[in-house]
Amino acid sequence: MDISRRDLFKAAGVAAVGAALGNFNVVEAAKSKKIPKLNAAPVVGSKNVTGMKYSGTAAKVFFTDKIDAPHLIKLYNMINGEIFGKVGIKLHTGEPHGPNIIPRDWVQKFQAQVPNSNIIETNTLYNGARYTTAGHRETLRTNGWTFCDVDIMDEDGGVNLPVRGGFHLQEVTMGKNLVNYDSIVVLTHFKGHAMGGFGGSLKNIAIGMASGQVGKVQVHGYKRDEMPPPGPYWFDGVNMPLKEKFMELMADSGKATCDYFGKRIVFINIMRRLSVDCDCAGVEAAEPTMADVGILASDDILAIDQACCDFVYTATDSKDLRERIESRHGLRQLSAMAELKMGNTQYELIGVD
Repeated sequence: MDISRRDLFKAAGVAAVGAALGNFNVVEAAKSKKIPKLNAAPVVGSKNVTGMKYSGTAAKVFFTDKIDAPHLIKLYNMINGEIFGKVGIKLHTGEPHGPNIIPRDWVQKFQAQVPNSNIIETNTLYNGARYTTAGHRETLRTNGWTFCDVDIMDEDGGVNLPVRGGFHLQEVTMGKNLVNYDSIVVLTHFKGHAMGGFGGSLKNIAIGMASGQVGKVQVHGYKRDEMPPPGPYWFDGVNMPLKEKFMELMADSGKATCDYFGKRIVFINIMRRLSVDCDCAGVEAAEPTMADVGILASDDILAIDQACCDFVYTATDSKDLRERIESRHGLRQLSAMAELKMGNTQYELIGVD
């Protein structure tokens, strides 16, 4: 499916997405700068949620422009009603010395507030520092992820989860240990991505939970006999081979995890250090040219990634990130999730001091 930017604008049929603080007047909210008025990313299904009446339901997305550990914990406490038992915190722990990863001391303070929790990760498809479990564990030590257990979930293989009604996949292989968890907190550094255009909550679970040597092959549509060896930067960032299909494969994979955990999975996106590159790029990541935005939290994966894209399309300094998203056809992530009924296309952005 090939959707042009013009087609997306036309299909969206809406010029702006605003934000509402309960029944608070959106104009006053915008003036207060607690809740900025958002322009809509040009995505199929995007709806106006400016505080005016709308039909149907809307997901709640909590937002603060204060980016620190106390507010990370505060927002989590607003969405954790269904989280119980053994909890996996899905975090991109980054390549060695990566400059853009979520600060370790924030995550340490956050993890301490989530009972019976630990970080979960998987090995990479590309042949880098986290390709093997041994190399991955050394990278974890290098980056300071030593304050709690880190479960490299595909250390002993994978487990197949069904994809119900997906675009391309009928099942996807996740790290074997994923099924040992009762609940998942998806803690994401929202930023750009070489293949996906942007990396939000969907990318964090769709690629980040897939097993390195099987599931990630499935999600990337990687063909070992036809494509070059997967080095750290094996896609050149220009001639992306998959575009819409890759976004649909990510949606398939993300749906498998969301269906498995149901209400026991929640999402937090931290919009800071907004490089056009993923944390997979490590020290080679481009320096951010867009200012930090804030922290968002929701129990709806589509709503939170949509809201983050709306923040990008609202910002006056987001030219580079918008170009990265559009050149990779990244907004197809959102419309694909909507088509798979993974979340709500309408959301309220609720400000938190």
